[in-house]
Amino acid sequence: MLMPALVTLSGRSVRLEPLSLAAVDDLVAAASEDRSTYTFTRVPNGRDEVVSYVEAAMAEQAEGRTMPFAIRWLNTDRVVGATRLMHLEYWQGPMPWPPGTRGAVGDIPSVADIGYTWLGASAQGTGVNRESKFLLLSHAFETWNVHRITLKADVRNTRSRAAIEALGAHFDGVRRADSRGADNTVRDTAFYSILNSEWPLVRERLLMRLGLVEAA
Repeated sequence: MLMPALVTLSGRSVRLEPLSLAAVDDLVAAASEDRSTYTFTRVPNGRDEVVSYVEAAMAEQAEGRTMPFAIRWLNTDRVVGATRLMHLEYWQGPMPWPPGTRGAVGDIPSVADIGYTWLGASAQGTGVNRESKFLLLSHAFETWNVHRITLKADVRNTRSRAAIEALGAHFDGVRRADSRGADNTVRDTAFYSILNSEWPLVRERLLMRLGLVEAA
């Protein structure tokens, strides 16, 4: 079975490494820093939950449905959180039949989501999230040449929504009663997207925000 090749994505202050059990100790420490910041985000709590979280992500990766990463903050040389390219869909080849069944996977996804992103409290608001998103978007659009990236957040999570909007993502709307929320309520979800044709402008703006190019 073909599937996307595992990669390490390196930036100026962040390195995204394939998620593995080697990251468990750092993830346990990061997730325990200040859990009050996870009101609207599901983050594993304690070693047992972190191990289960990593194993489940690796199992889905082995099916070609997700590409999970540990986020290493190079300033501290520690893993400070996790993120992933997920809901990978493959539009090449014949349509799956019957409708609704999962199609075959391949080595190049056609569309993807960015999600399951969380950071320890000490890494929040430092630019780690923005550079991580830039690395994921660059890989998806420039290596895979995907048609669309989707990002979403609990409609009440103003901090996450502001971060997504700061990327330059287009607000697609709110799906009401979309899922069970992290706080065990019924969650409305805000959906955003970036299209392949929009990536050059989004990329330019992100490079400026990351301080990697000067404004004209």
